[in-house]
Formats: sequence, C-alpha cells, structure tokens
Amino acid sequence: MTVLGRLTDRILGLPGLPVHATTPPIGVARDLGVPMPDGVTLLADVHRPRGGGPLPAVLIRTPYGKGQALVRLFARVLARRGFQVVVQDVRGVGGSGGEFRAFHDERDDGLATLAWLRAQPWCDGRVATVGASYLGFTQWAVAPYADPPLEAMGLGITASEFVSSFYPGGALALHNTLVWSSLMGTRGGRRGRGGRRGGEDQRGREDQRGQPGQGARDGRRPLHDRRVRRAMRHLPVGEADTAAIGRPEPFLREVTANAERIAFWEATDHSAHVAATTAPASMVTGWWDLFLRGQLRDFRALHAAGRQARITIGPWGHDAKALRAVLADQVSWLDAHLGGDTAALRRAPVRLHLQRSGRWLDFEQWPPPGTEPTPLFLSHGLTWDGPSDAEPAAFTYDALDPTPNAGGPLLSPGRGGQRDNGRIEARADVAVLTGAPLDRDLDLIGPVSATIHVRTSTGHGDLFVRLCDVDRQGVSRNVTDGIVRISSPGLVRAEIEMHPTGYRFHRGHRLRVMLAGGAFPRFARNHGTGEPAARAVASKRIRFEVHRDVEHPSSLLLPVWRG
Repeated sequence: MTVLGRLTDRILGLPGLPVHATTPPIGVARDLGVPMPDGVTLLADVHRPRGGGPLPAVLIRTPYGKGQALVRLFARVLARRGFQVVVQDVRGVGGSGGEFRAFHDERDDGLATLAWLRAQPWCDGRVATVGASYLGFTQWAVAPYADPPLEAMGLGITASEFVSSFYPGGALALHNTLVWSSLMGTRGGRRGRGGRRGGEDQRGREDQRGQPGQGARDGRRPLHDRRVRRAMRHLPVGEADTAAIGRPEPFLREVTANAERIAFWEATDHSAHVAATTAPASMVTGWWDLFLRGQLRDFRALHAAGRQARITIGPWGHDAKALRAVLADQVSWLDAHLGGDTAALRRAPVRLHLQRSGRWLDFEQWPPPGTEPTPLFLSHGLTWDGPSDAEPAAFTYDALDPTPNAGGPLLSPGRGGQRDNGRIEARADVAVLTGAPLDRDLDLIGPVSATIHVRTSTGHGDLFVRLCDVDRQGVSRNVTDGIVRISSPGLVRAEIEMHPTGYRFHRGHRLRVMLAGGAFPRFARNHGTGEPAARAVASKRIRFEVHRDVEHPSSLLLPVWRG
C-alpha cells in the first residue's frame, strides 16, 4: 500500500494492514451497462486491483451519482484492500436509464444487477454489499430475496423500511422530507420525468455537494438551504417543493399525498423479510439518527432468528461522524467475511456509547440485560411513586404560530442532536413537568415509550412528548422524544413510541417532560381540521387536556439500566 493510502486509512481510523502489505495498482472500468428486465440499462463503474483472476465483488448502489466524492472514497479504500468494488447509479440517476422513483425500483433492479454481476467472468460469484442511508436501503431491497445469499452486508445509518421515518407516529416528518427531496431535486446527475441524461460535467458538479444521506451542508449551499427552511412554512405542504426549488419534486409529492394512506409504500417495506436474511450483517447507527428505531428493529429480528449480526450505536446523528464510523466498520466486516481476517468477529454483538458518561459498553443483546422498564408518572411534577389525583395539564396549540422544535434526529447538520430547550419550555403552548433532583446517577439504555391520556377540543391533533435533562444550572436539554397523531374525539389513551436512548442523568440533575401540540418544522403542522396534510391551509386552535389522575395515569416507560 502507498504512503498516501496508509495516511488516508489512519485519518479515517480504519483497521491497519501489515506494514509490508502491498496492493497492486487500482484500475477503474467506467460505465459498464447492466441490462434490466424491462430494457432499461443502468451504468456501473468497477474499481479493481489490476491483474489476478476472478474476485469477490462488493456492490454499492447509489442515487447520489457514482462519481460522488464520498462514494469514490469508499470504493478506493476497499479496492486498496484487495476487493473489487462495483458502484452503480440507480435507475434515473447519472447515465442510468429510466426514471428515478425513490425506493420503488430497488428490489427488481438490485436483483437483476446481482444476477448480472455473478455472471461476469471477473467475479467469482461471491457478492457482498455496503453503504449508508439510501445505500443501505438498496441492500435490504435485495438481501432477503437473494439466491444464493449475499456473503455479507454493511448497513450504515439505515433501515429495511423508511416509511416509519416519513410518518413517525402518523405525523408528517416535514423537515427531513423537504431537505432530502429538495437536494435530490436539484442534483445535476438525476433524471426525472422528461429529463435527459446527465453528462460528465453534471457528475463533476455532484462531487462538490454533500450526500443527502448526510443532510444538506449549510456551508456549501447557503442560499439553497435558506430557501428550503423558508419553504417549510409554505402552505399547503404538498406544494412546498415549488417554494424550495421552484418546481415540483416527485418524492415530496408522494410523501405528502400519501400521509393518510401509507399502504401506498407497502412494496418498499422489507422489514417483514429481515429475519429470513442469512447474510452476516454489521450495522452502525447513532443515538440521534432518524433511522435508529428501524435499524434496532432490524437488528433484533436478525438476532432473534439466530443470524450473525452486530450493531454499533454512537453519539452521533446522520452526519460525517457516523459515516467515518460506518466506513471503519464495513472495512473490518469485509476483511472478516471476504478476506479471512476473523479478528472483527470477536467483539460483542452490541456496542454502544452511554452518552454523558464517556463510556463505550458491550452487550450480548438489545435491549441490554439488566435493563428494567420503569414508569415515570406525570403528576404535579414527575414521580416514580405512582399516579396521583392531579388536575389535567392544559395547553392550546395554534397552527398559525406553531410550537417550534429544537434539536432531535434531523438531517441538517448543526441543527439536530441535543439542544437547549429553554425558549420552547417558556412558551404558553406547552406543559412542562419537572422531577426532583436525582440523588444518584441514572442510566437509561433501551426503548422509551409514553402512555398519555389526552383530550383534544377538535378531535384532531398531534401530541409531542419530550424528555429533557435539566442540569444544576437549570439548562434543559432534550434526550428523547416522540409524537403521535390523534384523530378521535373524547378522551384518548395515546401510546407513543419515543426514540431509544443510551444516556446518563447525573446526580443533582432533574428529569423534565415537555408536552406540546407539535414540533415545527420537524413535523408538519396539524391544522386541527382532519383535512389531508398535503392540502390543509385553514386551521382551528386545538386545546389539549392531559389527564394524570389515578383512573387515567399518564407516564413514560424508561429503560433504567442497573448494570
């Protein structure tokens, strides 16, 4: 390996090769045509060590352009380690034919690509897959159905289904949907309805833009990003794309139009087939990643089925820190399953970072042994002792002045993660309940949920629940949250799936729960009328009453770890 190659690996924190290891020069065969059953041709580049006979192949399928800088980096790192890497533009992207329809064609096109690849004389028939975000979804679209199975999968910040991330708890995830669709709608290498093939100049421009899986990079496209943020206030939401990029964007239109009928996405949901996947799988995610819940469900399904799987959960979001961890993880996994270096197989199945403790912990399963689901009851404040006869907590939500959001699992870097919630908690349209100072450290590791008894004045509304950590100086920072859409009159028992967490509350800190009618623009406004989200413009003010008495105990179920 060259000095530059070793330096690159060191900067990226990759597993080292022996000092005297050498690799042959890397050759790149560009724009190989891969025929699809419907006559469309998709293009792929093959990065391969020169010389030698047939080799196993590592397949990467991307909607961001095979010439994109990050994808090329992945390919070069893997090729230097003796793997041949096939990077393919998905349908309708770059020089690949057809129309790009996000998520819809990846199973059929992926399986056709896999069959073509195994038939090539330079492939020995063994194929592994790697990638992050959408590049991980393209793996799940193939792996459960591949025959013979894949040799290995490297799954970074992704999941076998994205639908639950479009509509968490039934609410429309406006911020992430508009950020991603706007960036996809302005990429030069993409082909849409009536589009034409992107050329070399367009692929070159793609190299200067961030991968949508990382979120828009504010420093690189400031005007675009400001337009997108302003467009989040546009009504109706179904036309926010025109405000953001000046024209309709198919993905945003599909997500908003189908917010009330998610069965539209059924063919893009591969979660029911995860347990049947026999390929060894290595996963990386983060506590602030928008696909965390789905990825943990995938891991549990594989683990319960007795499959070989591991997962790493770090203190990051859908960002560059995560991608660095993904690359290191996938290199070690391929070294183990294609290169014969079994050292990577000797770690625990679950490795996670306990936030605010500075510790990495290893476990044999998720949730970890020693975790005890413990209810924290909403009362006059917060209490572990059980429900009491407190009066309902009331607040009023107004879609014309929606309750704002701070932090959380967002695509835009610098805006997600853990943030000071003080300004939001001071608003009149939220209810804030705070517990007593902790007399010892409190560790939470695992799934979090809430059961809230709530009544809305209109029979419609979104209930947002957030758990915060209040330090000794009184600064309140978000730890986890969740939302649920309510579409029933009367008193409703709302079950809310919140974001899983691994977090230490220090002695002397206090737990705080904030209740609100939304978190804008992370989630689209609920107009209180029941009108479909894509078309809603008019709104009604929504009064919320959260009951917290003995007959209607509202609580959060927290995963208290006593390890």
